[in-house]
Amino acid sequence: MNQMTTWIHLIKQLVAWGWRCAVLLWAFNVLVPPSARAVMGEPQSVVTLHDHVCIHTRLIDEVHEWKMLRSLELVREMGATTIVEFFPWAYFEPSKDRYDWSRADLILKFAQNQGLQVIARLGLVPNWAREGESSYSTLNTLPEEAYDDFAEFAADFATRYEGIVTEIIVWNEPNLAFEWGFRGVDPAAYVELVKTVYQAVRAAAPSVLVLAGALAPTLEPVGSANGLNDLLYLQAMYDAGVQPYFDGLAIHTYGFSQSASEPPDPQTLNFRRAELLYQIMMENGDGDKPVFITESGWNDHPRWAYGVRPSQRVEYTIKAFDVAETSWSWARTVCNWVFRYPTPTNSYPDNFTIAGTNFELKPLYYAIRDYTQQQTTREDLWLPAPQPSSP
Repeated sequence: MNQMTTWIHLIKQLVAWGWRCAVLLWAFNVLVPPSARAVMGEPQSVVTLHDHVCIHTRLIDEVHEWKMLRSLELVREMGATTIVEFFPWAYFEPSKDRYDWSRADLILKFAQNQGLQVIARLGLVPNWAREGESSYSTLNTLPEEAYDDFAEFAADFATRYEGIVTEIIVWNEPNLAFEWGFRGVDPAAYVELVKTVYQAVRAAAPSVLVLAGALAPTLEPVGSANGLNDLLYLQAMYDAGVQPYFDGLAIHTYGFSQSASEPPDPQTLNFRRAELLYQIMMENGDGDKPVFITESGWNDHPRWAYGVRPSQRVEYTIKAFDVAETSWSWARTVCNWVFRYPTPTNSYPDNFTIAGTNFELKPLYYAIRDYTQQQTTREDLWLPAPQPSSP
């Protein structure tokens, strides 16, 4: 009997504590303020003298709505007409044919409010589309049997956002092993992916352009485990029959340690390497197709091997915009990587940003704004780039 009484008492204590915990949890949820919501104002438009200026944003991993909106406000005020943003397939279709568009809806609603055009980069494979792959597969591993699933997602995305999204990029840097799921890079397999996506998007949303490529600038030779030279990869794409299945080419062309004026050279990575890629397009009868520079820029980290001085970064970036506008009639955009990261990387990639995580605007921001609007803020925001001394 005593044992029974003890058990009853214990159960009552557990129930009592359960209620206390429930009340505390409720109170915590009530007292903790909700995340700040972003309130949009009247629709805006971009004021600029140079329509080709574009910025690659990274809003998809941003937690707070107001930070998304503030980023886009600053992009507009800087005079960029277009953003490139990453829309990962894995985020929006967690299980087959079950979509959650809320995050994309939010970003694109804010972009539309600010009068910005959007180039959407699509990639990143959900788990369900990688079933049957080895345990070593990554989110960049896209099995060939899942090409139709990815194309269906791309078509649904393009249909939903037609009129806001002007172009979609099929994958990212497929000429790098990392971006191709650590498999051997395969231009013919990538062409098959582009073809499948192109046909689906063209049928669903005819006004949305399908961009191929987004090739990484690299000198990796044939047989390298790391990737393949972008010039060789592009020609291999043409050899595999890509020509009818894309509306434009996306190119990544960074300046590294060279100025924007340095001439192109097949053995060198620099900004004007884009001219060599366009030359391949012309040789294959695609000279009339537009090119979109969707990643570009310089890095001013003092300890990165390819870094430049902050003043050089400003000078080279503005010169790159000039080169594209005056000499590259085939280039629609020059998009700088990257406007801002939601959190710092605590490494050299932070020095690609134009604004810090707390929205500290760097000198490059003001320089681009001055360029797009032909105004001058303060000359002491940056020093002129050092000139070589006379012999």
